[in-house]
Amino acid sequence: MSLFIKKPISQLMADAADAEKGLKRTLTAGSLIALGIGAIIGAGLFVRTAAAAAQSAGPSVTLGFLVAAFGCALAGLCYAELSSSIPIAGSAYTYSYATMGEFVAWIIGWDLVLEYAVGAATVGIAWSEYLNNLLVNVLHCSPIPYQWCHSPFQHTDAGLYGIMNLPALAIVILLSLLLIKGTQESAVVNGLIVIAKVTIVILIIVIGWGFINPANHTPYIPPASTYIDSQGLSHNFGGFWGIIGAAGTVFFAFIGFDAVSTTAQEAKNPKRDMPIGILGSLAICTVLYVLFAHVLTGVATVQDFRTSGKEASVAFAINKYMIGYAWLGKLVTVAILGGFSSVILVMLLGQSRVFYSMSKDGLLPPVFSKVHPKYKTPYMANLIILILVGLFAAFVPGDIVGDMTSIGTLFAFSLVCIGVIILRKTEPDLKREFRTPWVPFVPILGVVVCVLMMCGLGWTNWLRLFGWLAIGLVIYFSYSRYHSKLRNSDK
Repeated sequence: MSLFIKKPISQLMADAADAEKGLKRTLTAGSLIALGIGAIIGAGLFVRTAAAAAQSAGPSVTLGFLVAAFGCALAGLCYAELSSSIPIAGSAYTYSYATMGEFVAWIIGWDLVLEYAVGAATVGIAWSEYLNNLLVNVLHCSPIPYQWCHSPFQHTDAGLYGIMNLPALAIVILLSLLLIKGTQESAVVNGLIVIAKVTIVILIIVIGWGFINPANHTPYIPPASTYIDSQGLSHNFGGFWGIIGAAGTVFFAFIGFDAVSTTAQEAKNPKRDMPIGILGSLAICTVLYVLFAHVLTGVATVQDFRTSGKEASVAFAINKYMIGYAWLGKLVTVAILGGFSSVILVMLLGQSRVFYSMSKDGLLPPVFSKVHPKYKTPYMANLIILILVGLFAAFVPGDIVGDMTSIGTLFAFSLVCIGVIILRKTEPDLKREFRTPWVPFVPILGVVVCVLMMCGLGWTNWLRLFGWLAIGLVIYFSYSRYHSKLRNSDK
């Protein structure tokens, strides 16, 4: 039987309608927008902005945000059409199964682990770093010992090695248990966090605007050069490729809006609410990102972000340059911890829903689709993901997996864009509550922009992507292909 056997749209819709055995529909358009904002505003805004300015673009990091947002908007239009046409859990995996066949669906499902599970671990590690910042600079307590908040692969200049990252592991456990309790409860907690951190971001923009030093924005696009960081790695700084490199770096800041699509089977009115949730959260965050980056690079210098202001860059800029607003620096640290928590929450939710769908199709063992009899959540998938993400968070440095998350997500976005073109040809009569405009121009442009940003991430991340996909192929040909329910339906 062909590797590219497709799952019929009619079967997908039947699965979505099986509400008695499926997931509970509790999410509205408002809660979906909040979930999207919760996933988007976090580590990317508070950490990657300064990194992109220091390594790639200087003040023109704002243009990098616009490039990344443009690519996300093109992919978001495609996600909106597919999620409103195929309202079932699984996101890009489900769409690929219906449009490009089982083999491509497996590749994209395995690739999504890079986005959700590895991404959650990356943010968990950043959460741990800011917890120490909170303890020292806000609560004036002793920091967590180095060896218990760093991986074994990290060490100080004095030769002290980490053992495991306990705070990162703890936050992953706590949020996984919250997800098991229920999606609606998780959405309520996330909504409160979103209100708090958006308020902080707006405060920084409004107050910080008065502290912008025009000299820090001159020249706005630095001339092309090469920057060697403290680890000895070279980066294209300034010019066109500096902006593209910044776009690839800050793209991590947009990861999460597509996680909204993984909850399609839990939306009350998915055909209307999914496009609103996806595009609404993306639009709101893009405006905040550009304004925030403009203020941050205007308040502090590029050299600050390369040296003493490299970590906790936002709090550093406030404490050094925004005299009289020390309280805001402390508030930012608290908001960042909350923001990171909501990002981890949505990423863990997205990963469990992808595994749930893959298990329902037989591509993963049945345990991943086991639903809790009381809470109606895929609790066994959450527990297994807890172990997977917890191991990454506790024992792997964040800088190793951060760019892997970005390149894996860009790959997924490219396939979603291609899926819209294919579905328009194969299912022209399918009811679409939202239609991507200017097909195939918009999807093709989406693929081009995403691949361009992938090129900006460097050849080492391409090698990691191919290595990860190779592991997935071994699993597919040794287990998934023989247990596929679609392949065995006629036997």
